[in-house]
Order: sequence, then C-alpha cells, then structure tokens
Amino acid sequence: MMDFALPPELQAAGPPESRGLARDEVRLLVSDTAGLTHAVFRELPTFLRPDDIVVVNNSATLSAAVDARLGEAAVVVHFSTWLDDGSWVIEVRTTDGRPVPWHILDIGTELRLSGGATAVLRQPWLPPARRLWTADIDVAIPAYLARHGRPITYAYLRQRWSAQYYQTAFGTVAGSAEMPSAGRPFTAELVARLVSTGIAVTPITLHCGVSSPETGEPPSPERFAVSQQTADRVNATRAAGGRVIAIGTTVTRALESATGSDGIVHAASGWTDVVLGPQRPAHVVDGLVTGWHAPGASHLDLLEAVAGAEVVRDAYAAALDAGYLWHEFGDSALLVRY
Repeated sequence: MMDFALPPELQAAGPPESRGLARDEVRLLVSDTAGLTHAVFRELPTFLRPDDIVVVNNSATLSAAVDARLGEAAVVVHFSTWLDDGSWVIEVRTTDGRPVPWHILDIGTELRLSGGATAVLRQPWLPPARRLWTADIDVAIPAYLARHGRPITYAYLRQRWSAQYYQTAFGTVAGSAEMPSAGRPFTAELVARLVSTGIAVTPITLHCGVSSPETGEPPSPERFAVSQQTADRVNATRAAGGRVIAIGTTVTRALESATGSDGIVHAASGWTDVVLGPQRPAHVVDGLVTGWHAPGASHLDLLEAVAGAEVVRDAYAAALDAGYLWHEFGDSALLVRY
C-alpha cells in the first residue's frame, strides 16, 4: 500500500465555497496518455471523448452523526448502514474524534442518544474488529436523523458545515453515511456540457458506510445496486470502443461488483464485499474521477487496481508538489489507465 507524508496545510479545512470558489472550480490533475496536466474541474469534458460513459453515484448523504451519552461521558454516534433485520451498524467516537477504546464497549452497552432515543449494542459487526457495532435503536432512524443528526465530520475541518454542503448533484436515493465526495465538484451545467458533447451519464447506487481515519483498514461491506439499464449502457460503450469513467471509488466498487471476469456488467444489487487491489484488478472501469486519499488508506489500492501503481504514484507526487488539497472538500484527479 502506498504511503506518504501529508502536510497539514494540504488538508482542506472547509468546502471550496468557503475559499471563494464554485464547486467546479477546484483543481483537477489529469493523468492520461498525454501525461500529467493541471486543470480546473469544469474543464473535465475536454479530457473525455464523445464515446465515453460517465457513471455516477446517486446515493444522497444522511445527517448521520448524533450526540449521545455513554454512561456520564459525552460521545458521538455515527450511523453507518441499516441491516435487513432493522438494526443498524454504528460507530462510537469521543467528542474529539477518537474511537472509543474497545474495552469500554460490550454486548448490551446502552447509549442514550439526543432527543430521547436509545441504542443498545448487539455485537461487533466485523469481528475481531470492534470499531463498528450492530445496534438496536428504539426509533425510526431516517426521520430521527433528519431531526437530530448532522453530517459526519473529522478533525481537519475548522468548523461544522450544514447538510447542503455534503450533497452532490446526483444524490436522489438517501443512504450514505458519508458523502460520495468524488461527485461533489459536478454542477448541473457541467453535466449538461458532458451530455451535449456526446458523453453518456448513467447512475449506480452505492451507500457509503462510515470510513475510518485509522490507516490500513479494509473497506466494509456496503449496499449497492446496478440497474439493467446502466449495465446495458456500460456494455454497449465498451463494445463500441468507449471508455468507462467512474466518478469515485464508490462507483468503481459497485460496477466491479456487478462485472464478471469477462468484463460484462450485469444488473445486480445487495451487499458488496469486493476489495480491489493487487489480487483483484478492475475488469470494466478504465478510469476514475477521485479526490485525494489519506496516507495508508485502502482506497489507494483501488486506484492502483484501475489506473496502475505507477500512474497513481506519479499523480500523488505531482499533487503534493503542486499543493493540491485533500479530503472531501479538496481537489480532484482524473486517472485513466493506459
């Protein structure tokens, strides 16, 4: 797994709007057959071809962080995803963002949530790890989060930002604990330009769970859906010689979860535990638009599975040298396999 030092000043402390920029005015580093090019995100259509297809994630972001009490201690509960039996997967963190020590949480531990709700821990979701727990909640969660929740945030942000800053232009199906942030720089005008130049745009759904700022942790299973229409459009694009450009690691994971080793995409839905990396390369995605991921993050393996290790390493070195900004409110990259 690629590792590097990320200077604190390169961690975006707020959305581009707070820096006087429109969403599509963040920087874009392009790596393709022409080499490395520094651009602005709204120039993305000039780096794509009329026979390409752009696949986006239509999952909308929940206000998934809630204040709670663990005994007498103040904590924050992150709602990650719902399970088929009605329980939820949650994460418990201290108010300064650290994971609650594993020995403090146990089966039957009760958390008192703001607004009078209660969560009772069932068991670790992915043992032997104890960061995520399944829990029974005594209220209907979607309505509860709409009233009492706020977006999940991490320590590198200077302040909290309202829910509107955590939605993308494509979000129509509520379910992500964290924003599918690769889609954030898109605007309606930019999408219209893509379509007007002959570039197809089609959706999948993948509901992002709670990520871990701690390095080296593999991605958790996530809910996804790839429709027959999207599968057909992607297959037709590939048959005609066009490229499949995924908007983010979430889209990449969903598409690859619906793709056989022969590169044919099928309609699929449910849970995916596919982890792309050296042992599982990408079969259908030719390139992706992505933000910049933290050192040691498992997403770096996914990038290499799509674009190749050398492309990713060169792009990251160039981004660090040029002062690109990291995380969900930072700058972007277009990485194309060649």
